[in-house]
Amino acid sequence: MIKIKLVAVLLLINFAAIAQDLNKQDVKNEVMRILDSINKAKLPDTKSGVNNEEHWYDKISLRGYAQIRYNGLFSTNDKVSCEQCDKSWGTTSTEPDAKSNNGLFIRRARLVFSGQVHPNVFFYFQPDFASSPSTGIQNFVQIRDLYFDLSFDKKKEYRVRVGQSKIPYGFENMQSSSQRLALDRNDAMNSAILNERDLGLFFYWAPAEIRERFAMLVKDGYKGSGDFGVFAFGVYNGQIANKLDGNRDLNVVARVTYPFVIGSQIIEPGIQAYTGKWAFTGEISPGVKVNDPQYVKDQRVGATFVLYPRPFGIQTEYNIGTGPRYNTVTNTVDETDLNGGYVIFNYKLDIKKQHIYPFAKFQYYDGGKKYEKDARSYVVRDYEIGIEWQPFKAFEFTAEYVIADRTFEDSVLPINRQQGNLLRLQAQFNF
Repeated sequence: MIKIKLVAVLLLINFAAIAQDLNKQDVKNEVMRILDSINKAKLPDTKSGVNNEEHWYDKISLRGYAQIRYNGLFSTNDKVSCEQCDKSWGTTSTEPDAKSNNGLFIRRARLVFSGQVHPNVFFYFQPDFASSPSTGIQNFVQIRDLYFDLSFDKKKEYRVRVGQSKIPYGFENMQSSSQRLALDRNDAMNSAILNERDLGLFFYWAPAEIRERFAMLVKDGYKGSGDFGVFAFGVYNGQIANKLDGNRDLNVVARVTYPFVIGSQIIEPGIQAYTGKWAFTGEISPGVKVNDPQYVKDQRVGATFVLYPRPFGIQTEYNIGTGPRYNTVTNTVDETDLNGGYVIFNYKLDIKKQHIYPFAKFQYYDGGKKYEKDARSYVVRDYEIGIEWQPFKAFEFTAEYVIADRTFEDSVLPINRQQGNLLRLQAQFNF
């Protein structure tokens, strides 16, 4: 069409040259009119809003959060610590007069890249810029999550997740650290999987209506766990995240949970279990004996009950199982029974757009931690009283007073019971 108009322009110019009685201004006006029509034909239709060009930023979103803590207030015993929790809390030094380095500490600094890159493919990538691979060395970048969800229906009720992600075991383990009230997860459930993640393949199913409910419980400030399906089943390495598998024995995990609406309340009971073999890859000290260090039994089953804070809430979990644990008498790591859980009482107070959450927590654990030195033996009885204040969406402040009674023993510290109190503070920024 454009070529035809150009030919027409040339013909007009030619006719202008041979026709003496034709007005030159008329010829000029006609040429300009045709050129304008050609240019308009090349421009996109901006008025209609139609643009078929796709951009990567239309499919991928970016968000994140950061947590800065201070554990140095009113501490009565610097030897009280929790290696899996917060490396700025207390000290694990064996020196008799060792003091904790309870300065300001970046607990988490995370970015989340996610997006529906195809109608049937969703991706999620979360690095943490505040990982602590060893004591005293801080703020290394480490992958927390990198997975892809492949769905099989338009409503995305059936999904297969492939990659490194949270293992569907326990409500508090599934709950994001940006949503959780207590500053650290409980020892009893969290001792199952360090950092809650591993590399695996998982099947998730949940009706579309319940997926929306899972999202609402997080979005509206009810401290939900997020959408990990009503039913979950999968296999994973069993060696924790960012580590090579230590044997050829894949762990198997299953979980069932359902958020029921009863009047104005929402309750969510659940049950979960996993089984596998743990492989030690450097955690055992010289002289400590393990019967079969590559294939130690690691099995658990746990129950969950959550009454969401509308406005009063209860969250409680308990698990039992078998796993490796250091024996202080024989200097060996044995397969022993374990048990423990926690309960949180909380309240949601809304003042205009502000949210205030007072809470109280008790936790108990009697068992080992396979990923710590010599499968360190633990007996934990902790009380926590705190409050979280959200004046606006981008900022949260939490103050938590801890009354701790923690026994944690290995080959270096075979007799080690520590008791003490402290006040812990955290500022969280959401963006």
